[in-house]
Amino acid sequence: MTEKIIQMLRDRGCKITPQRRAIIQVLASFDKFPTAQEILDHIHQKDPDVGLDTVYRNLNLLISMGVINQISVPGKDLKVFELAHDKHHHHLVCLGCGEANCLNYCPIDDSEIQKSAGPGFKIVGHSLEIYGYCPKCRAAAR
Repeated sequence: MTEKIIQMLRDRGCKITPQRRAIIQVLASFDKFPTAQEILDHIHQKDPDVGLDTVYRNLNLLISMGVINQISVPGKDLKVFELAHDKHHHHLVCLGCGEANCLNYCPIDDSEIQKSAGPGFKIVGHSLEIYGYCPKCRAAAR
């Protein structure tokens, strides 16, 4: 998967730096969604000279190119990241622990969104994060 993403970046005229390659490889190796700090910690295992600013700068570029998704956890000032999948999907985010999980389908009707937006607005995409509490956090609150 990483080589497919790297080739897509090359096709879009993006230079493939060692830092960008490392970020993509780290994201591909995670089962869950890492924070920027967790990405940096993994990169430091091979290259201790990379800084957090470099990681954020590259994450922002890769987000703008549609290669990475950013998931926000409200109330925790926390953002986690994932490689953008071929299949469009959304996320369930726990407000207690910040865990995010994929909702592997899209519950949004594009025609309804376009009707609400009006004829003058061209929709090119959407993102949905559904917030609540996971079973562990609900049990801990009892």
